Formats: sequence, C-alpha cells, structure tokens
Amino acid sequence: MERLTYRFDELHKEDSEKVGKKCANLGELASAGFRVPRGFAVSLDAHSRFLAETGLIGRFEEFLSTLELDPHLASSLPRFEEASATMRRMVDETDMPSDIASGIREHYEALCQAAGNKAVAVATRSAGPASHPGQYETYLHIRGASEVIYNVKRVWGSTYNTRSLVARARQGLSLAQDPIGVAVLEMVNAKAAGVMFTVNPADGDDSRIYIESNWGLGESVVSGEVTPDSFLVDKVSSGILQRTVSPKKVWYVVDPGTGRVAQQAVPEEKRNAPTLSDEEILELARLGRLVEDHFGLPQDIEWAVDEGLALPESIFLLQTRPAKTEVKKKSSTDKIIDLMMRGIS
Repeated sequence: MERLTYRFDELHKEDSEKVGKKCANLGELASAGFRVPRGFAVSLDAHSRFLAETGLIGRFEEFLSTLELDPHLASSLPRFEEASATMRRMVDETDMPSDIASGIREHYEALCQAAGNKAVAVATRSAGPASHPGQYETYLHIRGASEVIYNVKRVWGSTYNTRSLVARARQGLSLAQDPIGVAVLEMVNAKAAGVMFTVNPADGDDSRIYIESNWGLGESVVSGEVTPDSFLVDKVSSGILQRTVSPKKVWYVVDPGTGRVAQQAVPEEKRNAPTLSDEEILELARLGRLVEDHFGLPQDIEWAVDEGLALPESIFLLQTRPAKTEVKKKSSTDKIIDLMMRGIS
C-alpha cells in the first residue's frame, strides 16, 4: 500500500519532494539525534490524492474558468479574495478520503501513546517542496484525531489564500493545485521561543550566531509582531558578544479558558526581563553550530525552550533551513503582491 504518512525518524533531508522541506529537515534532525518534538509528516501525495479523488481539481478548474483574474492589476485583488474564500470553503466542506484520514489517525494515536497522553496537543504546519516562508498557515494546540485530520485539511486549504493565488498567477502556475506536505508536531510547553541564525544576517559574518527570542510560543517572533530580545554569540570563543533586551508587550500562550493559543499581553514583570539565561543562550549556540556542521552550511533555525524540563533537554528544534547570508531583497513579484495586498496599483 502507498505510504502517505511518515514518522520524522523515518525521513531524511533528501525526502523534501515526498514530504516537503520542513518535514524532511525535521526528519534529518531527528535521525541525527537532535531534540525535535515527536510527530509525523503527511506527504504531498496525500494532498494530491485528496484533490483528485474528491473531484476538487475539476471543480476548481471549472470555477476559475469563469473568473477574470489579472495578477498585475490591484483592481483584481477583490476577485482574488473572493476566489480564495470560495476555494477554501470548498476544501473545508469536502471530506478527506477514508484511507488518508485513517493513516493520520493511526499516527496521531501512536504519538499519543508515546507521549502518555490520550489527546496530546499538536501543531499542524505547512511543508512545501520549495521554500515559501510565511506563505501558508499553521494551526496550533490541536487535540484529538478528528481535529488533527480537520486541521491538516485547513493547512491544505491555505494554499488557496489570496497571497498564494496571486503569487502563482504571477508565475503562470496552476491556481487549482499546489500540493504541500504537513508536519504534525507535538506542542512544546514553551517558556520562550524564537529563531537562530548561524551566521549574522546583518552582515553575513559566519563567525557569529544571532538569536532572537520572546516569551511563549515563537509565532510572535516569526511574524514580526514584537521587537524580540536578541543575542550575538561568537562561534569560536562561545562568548556572548551582545545582549539586547527589548520591551515585550505581547506573547502567544495557551488560554486556559478556551484551550486555544491566543495573543495576550505579557505580564508586567516579564516585559523588560531577558527571555533567556546565559546558559540557555550558550546551549542554543552549541546546537546551532552542530546543526550547521551537520548540514554543511549556515542555518536558520526555529527553536523553543520547554518550561517543564531542565537544560539541555529543555531545548527543542522546530525547523531548520539554509540561512540567507545577506539581507534579502524582495523580488518584483513580491513587491507587486505587496502593493496589491495594500490596494495600490
């Protein structure tokens, strides 16, 4: 029978075309002995089969044939937004083929058993075969097999968000499908989280490691919603060269009332306190060097510190990918999409 779901420790970096770069790199990290959250990957083939076997591809193509969508004109933005809402609703209302759903259910139940929790909380994260940071969507603190299956489908549906449709139209790609993998990861009880570059992104200095951190989950750092704390570490001496502790007004935490992740105000006593101890900074830097050595080039790493564990077991790696060694300039496509999203022609 065709495999559509894989444990991370069954995967390696060469599997990006099968499960997406995020899942393949998580598998590589797990197989190499790095601490990553327990979890599994849902393959690109699962997404493709969902679209084909349910007839969604044909329905999308028929629907799109009735629209006039010009990705070069800001005046087309409302039509892209309407198309996005319609296509995402169609995905939401379509049942997943039973064998795909069963595979996800079995892997989730195995994850629960390994965690000693009947309904372990997980995140569902997109994993494309090419790098599209921030383009698709993530859903956090999902509990129960049925909810996991539903939120895998929501991640698939995010390939039809407005920005993704405009980007594919600009590149002459199909608007009807863009298969991606999905990473299903056990949630880390994050005291703090953020990103780490094993090269200084400001100037490309590869003798430095740069770390950004905020309280709670890492979404506030990745999305740019806060000015995070930042730390610069020398790779050779392991000395902390620079500490910048910023006022941190918001964080993402699990709301005990709803059981969902929510943006909340950071408690007053934490706002101006450093999010990481020196020991945590140095352990992160040590892991960063090891990950860079393993992959053979500078890395951009997402991480979290588990509140309930002691160093070094408290630090988990959530993602790694090649780091940009110079400030990224937006492509003409990105600039046009940004202008369209602001309604400027």
